[in-house]
Amino acid sequence: MSRIERRSLLFATGGIALLSSPAVLRAQSAWPSQPIRLICPFAAGGPTDVAARLVAEQLTPILRQRVVVENRTGAGVVVGTEVVAKARDGYTFLYSTIAHAVLRPLFANLSFDPINDFQPISLVGVIPMLMQVNNNFPAKDLKEMIALVRDNPGKYNYGSSGTGGAVHLATELFLKQAGDLKMNHIPYRGSAPAMPDLLNGSLAMLLNVASDGVTSVQSGQTRGLAISSTQRVPQLPNVPSFAEAGLPGYEAYTWHMVFAPAGVPTEVVLAMNDAVNRVTGDPRMQQRFADMTMQARPNTSPEDAANWLRSETAKWEPMVKAAGIVAQ
Repeated sequence: MSRIERRSLLFATGGIALLSSPAVLRAQSAWPSQPIRLICPFAAGGPTDVAARLVAEQLTPILRQRVVVENRTGAGVVVGTEVVAKARDGYTFLYSTIAHAVLRPLFANLSFDPINDFQPISLVGVIPMLMQVNNNFPAKDLKEMIALVRDNPGKYNYGSSGTGGAVHLATELFLKQAGDLKMNHIPYRGSAPAMPDLLNGSLAMLLNVASDGVTSVQSGQTRGLAISSTQRVPQLPNVPSFAEAGLPGYEAYTWHMVFAPAGVPTEVVLAMNDAVNRVTGDPRMQQRFADMTMQARPNTSPEDAANWLRSETAKWEPMVKAAGIVAQ
């Protein structure tokens, strides 16, 4: 039986018994006994950092210990993720995204295994991607855009928030599913630096994280052609889903998840999972997430989170390899 299967069996069959045992109740009552570090491997002030701090703020009264967000950036998300992989104190956790699912194909010499060296705790929420184009781009809808790019291979540029990031991955998946379209990739250090070039026409398209792109579409600075969730988002009721716009089967999200390093006691994982679920299950928090175009995922067990990570890894790793994407 594999390590993952043993962990799944433990959660499936042992959770209730563990929670009811006197030894675990004593351990849980003792944990946490000191402040908790939530490592965010993204820059301060960015959308992931904002969400991480919102979660940490709500976890603090639930756990009765201060939950402190630490931004540890470098080599994409590698530096911050490595800090957590090596921390086995039960007080250091990771707040990361879809970037975790593509670490293996992007980086050849990692000092940790993104799957086996971590225990997914809870999926916080998912954020769809928003296709936005320059206002002067001749295509008026998604079907016209696909036809235009197909008829002019290599003519148009698209931007991303960085090589191997959510925007880059989502765009490569779109180009593949739309018929192996050819566009030139222009990476930036975040999606905000790409916006001026989208506005001036240097970029034809940006398949942006919705929380980053919604304002420019609402203000009329850019046009939204499609949203990558199964349903439209309230902030952009006139922007159709990709299925509605003519590309059924295309669905892409960035997502936020809390991880513990492997080896942390099961009772700590379960206690942290319960705390995160209390945050994501709060209707007020769900509304705050919705305001950020994030769809909260309450009541996810560690097994649910592990299944989600496996599914996303299986989806994105082959695409990264096929597209020849490497970290820069």
